[in-house]
Amino acid sequence: MASTSKAISNSAHQQGQTCIAFSRDGKIAYTGGLDSLVRIWHTDQGEDQEPEAAYEADEGITAVAAAEGCWLSGGHDSDVRRYLPGKAQFNGLVTNAAGASIRCLAVDPSGKRVAVASDELSVKIVDLDEITNVVVLEGGHKKRIRKTTWHPSGTILTTSSSDGTIVVWNISDTEAKVENVIDGIIPEVADPESPEFMHDCSAVWHPSGQYFFAASRTREIVAISRSTWTKTSSLSDPNIVGATTALALSANGVYLASACNQEILVWSVQTKRVLWRHPGTPNAFTIQIAFSPTENLLAWTDTEGVLSRWRDAIPAGSPDPVRQTAASNVQGTTTKRKPTPPLWGEEPAADAEGGDPYGDDWIIDDLGDGMEDEPEGAKATRAGDGFVKEMVSITKAQPAFQPGSTPMENKKRYLAYNMVGVIEVTDQDTHHIVNVEFHDRSTRKGYHFTDHFKYDLGSLGERGALFACPPELDHPAQVIYKPYGTWSTQGDWTYALPKGQRVLGLAAGGERPMRSLRDPSSSGGDIQGQGNIVIATSSGDLTFLSGSGMERIVLGVEGEYVTMAAAEEYVLVVHRPGATTIDGSQSLVATLISFEDFQVLQEKPLPIPKGHTLRWIGTTDEGAPAIYDSAGYIHLMIHHRRPNRAAWARLMDTNSLERKEGKDESYWPVGLSQDTFMCLILKGRQEHPGFPRPLIQELPVRLPFRNQDPVDSPIEERIARERIHVNLARDALGDELTSPDIDKREVELDKQLIKLIQASCKADKAPRVIELVKRLHFTNSIAAASQLAGFYRLIGLQEKIEAIKLWREQNATPAEEAREGRRGFAYEDAPLARPKPFQNFNPPPKVDRPGLARSAGIVEQTEFTASSIAIRAGRSRAPQASASRSTSPEGKRKRDDNDDDLSSNAFDVEVKRRAVGESDAVMPSPKPNNPFSRKTGQEVKKNPFARKPELNKPIQKSESFFNKVEVAEKRPAAAKGKEKEKEKDKKDLSRQTTLFGLPSKPPADKEKRAKKKIDAAPEAEEAKQSPPADSQAMDVETQDATLVDSQAHPDPSDVQMDTQPLDMDDEPIEWPDSPPAAVVNDDD
Repeated sequence: MASTSKAISNSAHQQGQTCIAFSRDGKIAYTGGLDSLVRIWHTDQGEDQEPEAAYEADEGITAVAAAEGCWLSGGHDSDVRRYLPGKAQFNGLVTNAAGASIRCLAVDPSGKRVAVASDELSVKIVDLDEITNVVVLEGGHKKRIRKTTWHPSGTILTTSSSDGTIVVWNISDTEAKVENVIDGIIPEVADPESPEFMHDCSAVWHPSGQYFFAASRTREIVAISRSTWTKTSSLSDPNIVGATTALALSANGVYLASACNQEILVWSVQTKRVLWRHPGTPNAFTIQIAFSPTENLLAWTDTEGVLSRWRDAIPAGSPDPVRQTAASNVQGTTTKRKPTPPLWGEEPAADAEGGDPYGDDWIIDDLGDGMEDEPEGAKATRAGDGFVKEMVSITKAQPAFQPGSTPMENKKRYLAYNMVGVIEVTDQDTHHIVNVEFHDRSTRKGYHFTDHFKYDLGSLGERGALFACPPELDHPAQVIYKPYGTWSTQGDWTYALPKGQRVLGLAAGGERPMRSLRDPSSSGGDIQGQGNIVIATSSGDLTFLSGSGMERIVLGVEGEYVTMAAAEEYVLVVHRPGATTIDGSQSLVATLISFEDFQVLQEKPLPIPKGHTLRWIGTTDEGAPAIYDSAGYIHLMIHHRRPNRAAWARLMDTNSLERKEGKDESYWPVGLSQDTFMCLILKGRQEHPGFPRPLIQELPVRLPFRNQDPVDSPIEERIARERIHVNLARDALGDELTSPDIDKREVELDKQLIKLIQASCKADKAPRVIELVKRLHFTNSIAAASQLAGFYRLIGLQEKIEAIKLWREQNATPAEEAREGRRGFAYEDAPLARPKPFQNFNPPPKVDRPGLARSAGIVEQTEFTASSIAIRAGRSRAPQASASRSTSPEGKRKRDDNDDDLSSNAFDVEVKRRAVGESDAVMPSPKPNNPFSRKTGQEVKKNPFARKPELNKPIQKSESFFNKVEVAEKRPAAAKGKEKEKEKDKKDLSRQTTLFGLPSKPPADKEKRAKKKIDAAPEAEEAKQSPPADSQAMDVETQDATLVDSQAHPDPSDVQMDTQPLDMDDEPIEWPDSPPAAVVNDDD
């Protein structure tokens, strides 16, 4: 939180490097600058004081220090001068660096010795009482020394060099020696003129002497243990982005002050949290900061030459920064209280700052030094897995980063480094020079321009380059897009963010160019557009824009944004929905969002091991998302085109590379293809590439399989890796069955599988052979596998392979199954269609529930309930209906005007046919009402599809389904030539269906015999006519079926109607004589 007190500022020196030191009593502050002056400030006076100045230096002052009974200054003139305490009175020279600039002066805790660090490779320790007593420390550094500090005991001296090492010197004996060399903590800075060289890289010792703090190259404040000389903890905040430029500890070690991004931060050493903040000087960074040794005062100087004094930096309700407390006297690493049971049953609530409600020193006031604490290292060891188990999350949340970007070092940095090209930035103090280079110069043309906005983010896409600058004073953050091929001002466009917002990440996606984009035409080289733009802002949203600058949509980010990368069709966004876990997990989630309609195609957690962070995200040549973490694993998202079915496949483990054996190296990812991992090699503890630009190295991709078989293992790995990429290519086909490239790749896969099958046949491993055969893609490959089994005389195995081949030929191919699967994914994930309200006023559809139908009694009809005359009258209606049917001359069916519905005889149960005179025939029981039957009192309905029977028709074999008759007659010899044609017609007629679309069933033998007797006369007449054409075969068969069925199955409604008494006008039916029976010829 921001402190309520304000700092007072004084313009002390000219712009450039400055320094500050307090006197031993804290009443005087000495400041030096490049104006060759040392000013003496009284801390009890305000900003209107006129400080005294020392003018003896010939060049700029780079270091000041206060000793017992004097104060010292050093500068670029190589001299170290001594002055009387609190005065500008010169008191002689202490030492000289022989032409090298003085970089640091450090007085030991006793105030009797001073350590002088310079551009020389050695450090001088001068006795202030006897300046001829000098100890020179040599052999520890290979480059100039920037800072030096003393251990509280005065027996250890630490020196920080521009080569990135911290050397610990043991000077307790008469001869100093190197106790340890700590590498990889502080950044390496070779250029003394760069701003980074002025950053504080000193080892700031805690008063306990058990550890020191240092600003690391990873932009953290780390604590290094005195016993092991390794990192034990770190101080970081997710809201702090940038390098730490100055560090200082309070007199009692309770507070740590740091400077970062024009802001002063005060940390709690125990809780490792930021307690208070204070803004610094605009457009300047703090070079040196110091706590007063005797009062609550914090002072610092910056590159603008301003001295700032923050009185009462620690609020009154907090522990004093000067008074010695138990917390500052604890010997060991940062300690935490052991969990103790609460006194009143529940823990007190935390205050607004997130710290202890009683303050950091409540243990001191209440319990004194008797409370036993447990070091963090012991607790971590007790946890067993390297991570401390606490009730709160202690895992540092990974901040937002841009893929392929590096921090500014030696006034140079990379904004983007990918498979398209490189964006390099050179800092010229007042402006930046941006250089854009492409790997394929035949497609795109490189360029450079002057950047006055000092862009800090960049993205290099297939269609253009994207840049973003941070907000500064009244200027808001803005984004500029430069499409390729349109380097005129009309092609570029700028997008400004609202005031107070800043850009966290950029992504530029688009289709790959079909031809060269070096064409300077306004069309951009082709008609595929200028890509898609995605901007992540500090307000928690993703803004989607087109390549021409049109805003499309703004999506909210669920949680904290981390990074993103764009491809041709989608953007991959990595965010943290919640907090990190207590066991070291970052809890990152990747979301795949489509550019077309902004659908979330996939949402999968990242498979990053616990204790590691994400280093890079990107896409492969096939367009699949890929990630790389600090553990050295490369993961590929397979099936990313299948909605919500993706998975992370571990594609490579860089720790198992053969080239890494015996080497200390890491890899900076640039791109990924099917068989190659493109990267930059980083030596030692280097975390990002430097300048000049290193060459891209190609490493072979190998799946991390654990099988060590020297013969089969490489083939199995090659098959599995190729199968992954073939599936990715097949998912992109859509409705297409396959492509020539996929067929070629599958043929190569089958060749590799055949090699494994041969080895398995030779080793007589039949189950393995069957498994491998099922993985083959083509039937020819299966036939080759069968030949291999036969060659090795595995007859049973060969039969099984032939069965697999037959099954593959009779069923769908793997390509067809894959296409059906793709179609199924589209149908399964299609959005549900909802009916529009107030659009459908129809009644709800009827639901048929037979079990709930009302029961009705069955009335049994017998010959005793009605006269036989009534029965005969009902029987007479079938011939009348048949006689009323007629056909058109064309052979087509006509429908009478009175025919309103079809005959329902097809639905009646078959009843045994009987003669009219039989009186003992049993009447069928009445059936439920048929909606298609004739009603009582209505005219008899006629079958509209029946054909009028013709008499004197010769009998021949009928092709009808219901009335086939065995005709026994000899056919003329001329008709024998047409047998093949008739047999063809029979095959076609066998596929006919009934009127209601139901498949016909073959008639029973009894039906055939009944049809011979009943329909002999009509069949004889039909035999005279030629057989109907194929188009009319179904009509004839349906007509005959209707006639026969109407005679064989009387309508229940007719029976019920005819049981009424007959009128007097009704006449009995006279049946015609039956035709003579046909003679059966055995030859037919």
